[in-house]
Amino acid sequence: MREWHKLILVVGVFLLAYFVPFDSVQVQVSILEALHMLQEYAREHVLFCLIPALFIAGAISTFISQGAVLRYFGGEAPKYLAYSMASVSGGILAVCSCTVLPLFAGIWKKGAGIGPASAFLYSGPAINILAIILTARVLGWQLGLARAAGAILFAVVVGLLMSFIFRHEETKKYKATTGQMPEQEERRSPAQNLFYFAVLIFILIIAAWSKPQEATGFWHFVFGIKWYLVVLLLGILAFILLRWFEGYERSGWVDATWDFTKQILPLLFGGVLIAGLLMGRPGVETGLIPQGFVETVVGGNSLQANFLASVVGAFMYFATLTEIPIMQGLLGQGMGQGPALALLLAGPALSLPSMLVIRSVIGTTKTLVYVSLVIVMSTLAGLLYGVVFPG
Repeated sequence: MREWHKLILVVGVFLLAYFVPFDSVQVQVSILEALHMLQEYAREHVLFCLIPALFIAGAISTFISQGAVLRYFGGEAPKYLAYSMASVSGGILAVCSCTVLPLFAGIWKKGAGIGPASAFLYSGPAINILAIILTARVLGWQLGLARAAGAILFAVVVGLLMSFIFRHEETKKYKATTGQMPEQEERRSPAQNLFYFAVLIFILIIAAWSKPQEATGFWHFVFGIKWYLVVLLLGILAFILLRWFEGYERSGWVDATWDFTKQILPLLFGGVLIAGLLMGRPGVETGLIPQGFVETVVGGNSLQANFLASVVGAFMYFATLTEIPIMQGLLGQGMGQGPALALLLAGPALSLPSMLVIRSVIGTTKTLVYVSLVIVMSTLAGLLYGVVFPG
C-alpha cells in the first residue's frame, strides 16, 4: 500500500470517528444492518460461490495458455468470435455480479481485450436463464422478454464500446503481450483440459444452486441430491489433480488462487458493508437511505425516474434471483415499467462491491466508463420500454 493511501485511510477513520453520530438510533440500526448483510453474504455466497470461482480464476491464470486467451478474447481476435464466446461463456455460468469477478480477473490477467472481457463481465450475472424465466413468470412476459433482449444486446454493445474507447491502449497491450508470450509445452490434451475445467464449473454451478420454490417435481429431486453430486465431482477433481498434474502445478494453482483472494475478498467485504449501511438488505428498510424514498422517485417513465433506477440498481447488491421479489414489491408500490427494466438491466450486473474490485483489476478510468455505459444504456432502454409498455 502506498504511503498516501495509508494517509487517506488514517484520515478517513479519524473523520468517521469524530463526526458520525453513533448515538443516533438510525445510525446504530444501519451499522447492525451492514453487519447482517455481510453475514448473509458470507453464509450464502462465499463458501459455495466465491471460493469455487476463485479456484477457477486461479486455474485460468495457471493452466490456460496465454495464446488460447488471446486467440478467443484478445484485442485482435475476430469480433464475432470474441463477443459470442464472451457472452455465451458468461451466460452459462449464471452467477451474481460478485462471483463473476475472479473469473473476469483471470481472463484479464491472461491478456483478454477490454471489449471481450467487459462483455464477459456483464453477461455473467445479466444473462441468467433462470432469472429471465422467473422474471417473465412473476413480472410478466413483456418484462422478461425485454430483459433477455436487453441483456444480450448490452453485453455485446458495452464490450464493443469499451474496445473502441480504449482502442489505443488495447493495441499497445496486445503487442506487449504477444511480444513477451513464452512458448508453453502442453502436458495435457485439450480434451483433458476441457474436462478439468468442466468439473470445476459444474462444482460452482451445483454448489451455488438455490432450492427451488416448489416442494415437488424433478428439480426438487435434483436439489435434494446436489451435495452428493458435489462430493462426486470433488472426488473426480481429486483424481484428476493426482493423475494429470505435477506437484509444482498444483502449488502454482493454489498460489494463483490465493493472489486473487487477497485482491478481491477484502474489497468485496468492504463494499458489502458500505452497501448494507447505506441501503440495508434487499427488502429491509433499515439503511441510511430508506427504500421508501427510492419507490417515490421511480414512478412513471420520466428520464429522471429511469436514470435514478439505473443508478440505484447499479450500486445496490442483488444476490442471484433476489431482484425479482424486490421488483415485484416496488412495482406494487407504483414503480413504473420503464424504471423497472432499467433497474433489472443495471442491478444484477453491477454493485458497489463489484465496482471496487473491477477498479482494482482494470483501473479507475475503465471502471468509470464501464459503469457509466451500463447506467446510460439501462436508462435509455427503460425509457423506450416505458413508452411501448406504459403499464
